[in-house]
Amino acid sequence: MNKTIRRASVFALLLVFALLVRATWVQFYDGKALADDKNNRRNAIETYAEPLGNIIVAGNSITGSAATKSSDLKYKRTYKDGKLYAAVTGYASQAYAPTQLEGIYQDLLNGTDNRLRTVMDTVTDKRADPGDVVTTIDPDVQKAAYDALGDKKGAAVAIDPKTGKILAVVSTPSYDPTSLTDANTAGTAWKKLNADPDKPLTNRALRQPLPPGSTFKLVVAAAALQDGLYSSVDEKTKSPDPYTLPGTTRELANENRSAPCENATIRTALQYSCNNVFAKMAVDLGQDKVKAMAEKFGFNDDEQDVPVRAYTSVYPSDMDRSSTALTGIGQYDVTATPLQMAMVSAAIANGGKLVSPHMVSQITDSGGDVLKNYDDDAGTKEIVSSDIAEQLQSAMQTVVEQGTGTNAKIDGATVGGKTGTAQHGENNSQTPYAWFTSYGKADGKEVAVAVVVEQSNAARSEVSGNGLAAPVAKAMMQAALK
Repeated sequence: MNKTIRRASVFALLLVFALLVRATWVQFYDGKALADDKNNRRNAIETYAEPLGNIIVAGNSITGSAATKSSDLKYKRTYKDGKLYAAVTGYASQAYAPTQLEGIYQDLLNGTDNRLRTVMDTVTDKRADPGDVVTTIDPDVQKAAYDALGDKKGAAVAIDPKTGKILAVVSTPSYDPTSLTDANTAGTAWKKLNADPDKPLTNRALRQPLPPGSTFKLVVAAAALQDGLYSSVDEKTKSPDPYTLPGTTRELANENRSAPCENATIRTALQYSCNNVFAKMAVDLGQDKVKAMAEKFGFNDDEQDVPVRAYTSVYPSDMDRSSTALTGIGQYDVTATPLQMAMVSAAIANGGKLVSPHMVSQITDSGGDVLKNYDDDAGTKEIVSSDIAEQLQSAMQTVVEQGTGTNAKIDGATVGGKTGTAQHGENNSQTPYAWFTSYGKADGKEVAVAVVVEQSNAARSEVSGNGLAAPVAKAMMQAALK
């Protein structure tokens, strides 16, 4: 063969080979990327070609699907009591990516989860019938929290300490997910919701950690008892009043200046919420021991999935002694979500053992057959010994019966709690956050709750955990224990 022709033939073969490689790349790699692109309308058309599966609360669906008019998206998501359950469901929108349970279980709810496919679906390449998400939410506890928070800006979480089931997740102000479901109207609602200074789209219960204030004193008390710094909640501590922060001339004041806080026992210090006791206690323990106990309860866990991923609650590191003292009263850089503080009370109420919190009980196929049971998979870990847990329960009961948490009392029930009022803004220039975490027991039932009120119509002088947050917790506990 002529040398020139041979070279031309080889070059032509290389070009053909390059074209084949490129065609294969476009078909199998770029094609998949284009198919998965969030802006590819075909995905939305396929997702909303049929009704979606549903999210279930106490045997009843709180979601649905409705036929659309004059659209290539045949169905849109609907919600029953949307504002009540928004912090649980999130939204499934024709225009925006789904959130919360709608996002986590998107494939299950739209029928593309491979676990839903039957042999016939595989043969015909038909999309499977969608599955359902069965939650652990108790509608009575959910509504009690929502109604009690009312027009306050805040959040609440309730957990069954024995099982880890989350009974309520509420964030206020809320929003109606239905306003975001239709592509034709979602844009206007989206702009309005994002322009709202109260940030209704923020899930405050799971995804907005704030300084926990004096509710964190439970963690410090647990660390002191577990370490042996003090042998019981009724042993006198070494706590001068006033207490000067180490390395400074600043005296740490107590809210109630006439309270018997000097050298107070842990029980008395929780009862009157003595800052001097727990600041000194944190310094005596050292930041590493306090941090270790906080992390046992769930702080600094950046993979806290329930199954919605909660924002990390933080106990800081690398502090000087004065900053460590401030962490002892839940200030400085300590932050916590209501979920986290409910976990603290849940572990104490459950004899020192924390059952993994979860708000999905099981997921099922269209026929109701269980694909995964999360109740069976809930792990348990020991945070403190049963003896220490019982002592802390007793001290928390004193807080409710005779101390700063009397607004949480429930006739016929054993209730223990801890109030908190956390500073907000530079030099506490803004309205403080009001906290309350507690547990309640009655007739074999148990519940642990945490409530935070960020903002209310109350005067600044009236902002307190007992005044604003404890009544919300009481309403939730009553609903759970009835």
